[in-house]
Amino acid sequence: MSTVPTATQIEAAAAAIAPHVRRTPIIEVPGDTLGIDATLVFKLEYLQVTGAFKARGAVHYVATQPVSDAGVVAASGGNHGAAVAYAAHRFGHDAHIFVPTTANPAKVERLVSLEANVHSIGLTYGDAADAAAEYLAEHDATSIAAFDDPIVMAGAATVAREFEADAGHLDAMMLAVGGGGLAGGAAAWCGDRIPIVGCETVGTASYAAAVEAGAPVTVPVSGVAADHLGARRIGDTPWAALSGAHAESIVVTDDEVLDAQARLWRLLRVVVEPGVAAPFAALHTGRWKPEPGARIGVVLCGANVVVPGLGAQASRSES
Repeated sequence: MSTVPTATQIEAAAAAIAPHVRRTPIIEVPGDTLGIDATLVFKLEYLQVTGAFKARGAVHYVATQPVSDAGVVAASGGNHGAAVAYAAHRFGHDAHIFVPTTANPAKVERLVSLEANVHSIGLTYGDAADAAAEYLAEHDATSIAAFDDPIVMAGAATVAREFEADAGHLDAMMLAVGGGGLAGGAAAWCGDRIPIVGCETVGTASYAAAVEAGAPVTVPVSGVAADHLGARRIGDTPWAALSGAHAESIVVTDDEVLDAQARLWRLLRVVVEPGVAAPFAALHTGRWKPEPGARIGVVLCGANVVVPGLGAQASRSES
């Protein structure tokens, strides 16, 4: 596969993963009900198996690439690990997932429910990643990258493919950016047909930093979105797709995404992770303003959160 997935390769990825993932729904909301002068079309990707879009990329990798008899390995704060565990479980492989001891309990519970071997090590994702690297050095297992891999990104790109097919005309597509796999996949699929707007928090702004520097750079990670958007550096493959498409970069604060998260619940009864609300925060605060009457696509890509009073079980989306 070429560095940035082509439309043909994304179509092939969609066919490969179709028996194993969900085609998630969309809802159309008049903007005036949300205080925005545009029609918003939300893709409810948080209803995906494992509760996040990551399942698409992991399943595509496991479905189409050789996997060692020793199974698959991933380091993750949660969503990628759950996706790899799901893909391995679906295809009958062992999974070894390395997570920091500070990982979201809902996400750890998901890993256990998928029969993954969970290794809780260190306080940060970096500690878990180092432990995973040590394991790979000693075992002939297959490593699956979270975002900087064209196979994984082609799977993620099927979100945008579905969105365009189901929603019809969109004047822009807004997505949260972590390592860039989802937004980069969208850019690869949409090309020059639909402008892409990548949205981040101030504590997870790897794409914004790359735009400013003209190339991927390492950034400090902090804040409420650190466990799900907290890549220290945007991936090279996502960067190639996003920069090639001249995707816009919008950065919002932690308070703004928390407010947007709460508004999504109050107005739509949608529960998502804080960083997932970054595109809606960009719209609601006016940091990104659509043309009056425009039709804007917003991807809500993950919902692995602990709901007070319900606990980790509330985040489960059974396959």
